[in-house]
Amino acid sequence: MDTSIEKRVTRKIFLRLLPLLIGLYIISYLDRVNVGFAALTMNADIGLSAAAYGWGAGLFFIGYCLFEVPSNLMMAKVGARRWIARILFTWGLVATCMALVEGPKSFWVLRFLLGMAEAGFFPAVILYLTFWFPSRYRARIISTFMLSIPISLAIGAPLSTWLLQMDGIWGLKGWQWLFIIEGIPGMLLVGVVLKYLPDSPKHAAWLTDAERDWLTQELENDAKAHPAQLDSGASLWKVFFNPAIIALCLIYFCATATNLGLSMFLPQILKQQGFVGMEIGFIAALPYLVGILGMISIGYLSDHFRKRKVFLIFALLLVAGGLASAGLMSGSTMAIVAMCVATIGIMGCKGPFWPLPSLYLSGTSAAAGIALINSVGNMGGFFGPGIVGMAKEMTGNFESGLYALSGMALFAIVLAVFLVSDKGRAKKKIGASEGLKLHPEAMKPRS
Repeated sequence: MDTSIEKRVTRKIFLRLLPLLIGLYIISYLDRVNVGFAALTMNADIGLSAAAYGWGAGLFFIGYCLFEVPSNLMMAKVGARRWIARILFTWGLVATCMALVEGPKSFWVLRFLLGMAEAGFFPAVILYLTFWFPSRYRARIISTFMLSIPISLAIGAPLSTWLLQMDGIWGLKGWQWLFIIEGIPGMLLVGVVLKYLPDSPKHAAWLTDAERDWLTQELENDAKAHPAQLDSGASLWKVFFNPAIIALCLIYFCATATNLGLSMFLPQILKQQGFVGMEIGFIAALPYLVGILGMISIGYLSDHFRKRKVFLIFALLLVAGGLASAGLMSGSTMAIVAMCVATIGIMGCKGPFWPLPSLYLSGTSAAAGIALINSVGNMGGFFGPGIVGMAKEMTGNFESGLYALSGMALFAIVLAVFLVSDKGRAKKKIGASEGLKLHPEAMKPRS
């Protein structure tokens, strides 16, 4: 193999495509969670209670889950590049229209529509990356792309609190400016996507003929080495009722609930602890900055030692202990440290978790089982904020909500200890009797 051309091509593609794709996902995730900062002043302005806000914030994930499959089907018809541009425009439009909310009902409707608009973006990007990178590079490329999540939260925290200071300009509230300014980039970048994201290597003018031929040959070799096959799906019910798969669904549900339950209310938690203005923004960024370290280090250690279950439990222990400690030490500096510890676990659990389903599943069972785990898990984004909001309504403080999220992490640990194995079941996978294989890229999780 000519290593010089391989290094040159992969580096060139990385620099041409990844910065833009990462930027798009940062904007996408920011528009998903910036409501947590808007709520600092918006809730009082439109008469939104903590419970109504919590359930409404989570409605994003109902729309997201319901429309992800239809969105993926349309993507297959029109192409990933054009579909990414369409998603950009519609999510930017709805995100900007969040400035028009006047009460609970309009807030709920627009949050649902925002989830519907963004559905399919992540899998569209994953498909697009398979057009450009040989399979041996895709895990690290996707991991790099997913760093957008903690980066968006770290950047968005101070930015969103700064935008709240625009209150009164041109007669608009600060939270309205927040939605407008952070929503518009999605629409403006449609032209950039259509111009700078070629449909495939053959449309990339910045690749030489030799580079294009090398990449085309590598992708063809991957396709021959891992041919996708169709099968009957006769064992799907075994997947849905297998205790380990049900456990993985619930573990991911709890992990997502703790993630969104904390991020959607973190600005309000800090406000209750006495922080104001830009203090909230900068302090809210800290957990996600250290969360980047958790995502990288725990994922690396899990790969290095091949101990998925051990590192998943370790990450969940950080979540449970961090959130409980934050509740106990509420109002002190140590509460911020505790939330940083929890966020290391929240971000870090993704690495060891997603290799586990493939130890139980193969064939069509893998596609169905991973889709089931992802769908059930994303519903945690609806229930997590709702539970924290209800707890705040009942007790008048956020400590009880943090304890509830900690309890969910502990429940996930119990499930992992007793119902999940990272070695024993791999010898007899569900669906293995079909004697069929699935292309490895179909095993990737969707977000």
